[in-house]
Amino acid sequence: MGCDCESCIAKTLLSVFNFVFFVLGSIVLGVGIWLVADKSSFIALLKMVESDQLEHFTQPAVIEQLAYFLIAIGAIMFFLSFLGYCGAIRESQCLLTTYGLFLIVILILEVTACGLAAAYKESAKTETKNYLQTTISKYYSSNDRNQSDAVTLMWNYLMSEMHCCGVDDYRDFNLSDKWNESKGSRVIPEACCMQTTLFDLLDKNCPYSPSDSNSYYKKGCYNALIDWIMYNRNLVIIVAIGVGLVQLLAIFLSFCLCKSIEKYRGMRL
Repeated sequence: MGCDCESCIAKTLLSVFNFVFFVLGSIVLGVGIWLVADKSSFIALLKMVESDQLEHFTQPAVIEQLAYFLIAIGAIMFFLSFLGYCGAIRESQCLLTTYGLFLIVILILEVTACGLAAAYKESAKTETKNYLQTTISKYYSSNDRNQSDAVTLMWNYLMSEMHCCGVDDYRDFNLSDKWNESKGSRVIPEACCMQTTLFDLLDKNCPYSPSDSNSYYKKGCYNALIDWIMYNRNLVIIVAIGVGLVQLLAIFLSFCLCKSIEKYRGMRL
């Protein structure tokens, strides 16, 4: 297609942008498939790095759940970027239109979710807390190597970093059958305790006898997360606006290029 300056810029930007995401999506998808097919080699590779903290990330259940997550994210990135890149390079109106429509649907879903959360603030708060409590009651287990999974690891990391315990407080863990079966004489998980470094307890007796001086067992993670978001709200808003603008730009460029292709083909006819 002999193109004018605007359509050439649109084609170049779409090609470069989607090529980058195509490569990233391929890498993420490839790593996910590798973990599903041969997680033992990945675990052996990580064990070559001398770090006590990495042991928590090399458990088979964690690797398996991480693999499926990477496959899902990688597949979405691969599919969308493939449509955008091939559509721009091949100047295909069909591919570009499909790419633009998918981005519009994703953007509408994002805006709708934000709008509903703002309009029904209390309901959103209740549903979010219920969901978080469900992840604890259904999936949270001990730190034992044979029982820990991705959900447990996520909660442990969150509680260690945010200095909190459970959704509302430590009593949320009493609803977890897996935790109750494996906790022994522990009252709270180790991640609820004060730590010198990640997963290294300040007081080794803390899980069995928690107090305000050695743990955060009365501080819920939901409020801690809300406090973190409010403290970093400017950054959160900037990131959200940035993501939205990138999506809008990609939509605009894809339909502009479609229009240029249609105009050029009409002139040839």
